[in-house]
Amino acid sequence: MNRAGIVIVGGGQAGFQVAASLREAGFADPVTIVGEETALPYQRPPLSKAYLAGKADADSLSLRPESYLAEHRIALMAGRVATGIDRDARRLRLADGESLAYDHLVLATGSRNRPLPVPGADLDGVRQLRGLADADVLKAAIGTARRVAVVGAGFIGLEFAAVAAALGLDVTVVEAMARPMARAVSAEMGAFFRAAQEGFGVRFAFEAAVEAIEGADGRVTGLRLSGGEVLAADLVLVGIGVLPNQELAAGAGLAVGDGIRIDAMLATADPAISAVGDCARFPSPFAHGLSQDGSVRIESVQNAIDQGRCLAARLTGRPSPYAAVPWFWSDQGPYKLQMAGLAGPADPSVVRGTGEAFSVFRFRDGALSGVESVNRAADHMIARRLLAAGTPLTPAQAADPGFDLKALATART
Repeated sequence: MNRAGIVIVGGGQAGFQVAASLREAGFADPVTIVGEETALPYQRPPLSKAYLAGKADADSLSLRPESYLAEHRIALMAGRVATGIDRDARRLRLADGESLAYDHLVLATGSRNRPLPVPGADLDGVRQLRGLADADVLKAAIGTARRVAVVGAGFIGLEFAAVAAALGLDVTVVEAMARPMARAVSAEMGAFFRAAQEGFGVRFAFEAAVEAIEGADGRVTGLRLSGGEVLAADLVLVGIGVLPNQELAAGAGLAVGDGIRIDAMLATADPAISAVGDCARFPSPFAHGLSQDGSVRIESVQNAIDQGRCLAARLTGRPSPYAAVPWFWSDQGPYKLQMAGLAGPADPSVVRGTGEAFSVFRFRDGALSGVESVNRAADHMIARRLLAAGTPLTPAQAADPGFDLKALATART
């Protein structure tokens, strides 16, 4: 009997990783990726950094060449949109009327940018950055812009601000919170990157809300803030977070809530459907105290890769719960921020190191919850080992420059 195989909805990092890991594990049945974009699966992190700065081209972003897909019998249905799931018949419906049978369906639908709900958001010159097509438009816009306004001081906004400032543009970042990356990093790390960005020439407007985007002849001319101030701008980047693409799952009657709800094995309530990547909300041992039910949705390349591998292992007979240590990074100018764990905004901080090379150790309920490092790669790697092993570390030990963190991380218990 012919097997329908595994159908993966989403051609991003998570979806591609599932496909590649299935083949690496010896899976022999058909593997099909259904992706809305027409490009080969590619890396997204360089889009806001090296790609915009002209230091990387589109070919260098591809996760694998087209020949890899052919050699590993991975069918890529590019430029196709999935619109519905018939769970009883195990078929995926596409927008063009075609449907695909599946033995197992993987939802790797990713996320989309959160829109800015103000008048003028549709003016020419108001951009977002999510995919390669967005980056191409933004890259062209940078070439003719003079004054740039960035709405949102998160990773994407600050990475773009650093690139734009380096290219000589006048840059102002508008942020609703009192400091940059307020939801993601400690006050100490936020203060460092504020000073770093200001050193690049970037200006900030904190605790500011955009009331409207102003324009003339259909093109943006500036931002009007809630206090009445108008910031002149001929290019606006909106980077205020993302929303999970969970509609396909919801339409099929699967549980959703800020992401497709899955268990520790990355499975939905339907045994024939799993979910991975930015779209998925899952229980994590590192999310204790961060959410009421201990679940989290993580937007990172690491999570996409690790979940893809974990799911492929389960689908090929080697099941294990997903328990990878979350880690993230952001490059802003010459500074590399590396983060491990899941620290909450209220988690106390301990600083180790000084100047432009230091780490912030975060604690929750007396236990290490996360570590943020700038230009201290060794601290980052040690942090990942400590968190993975659950090795106890006290705030006093973290604060003591003479305490040997490496010895603690490598000690056998």
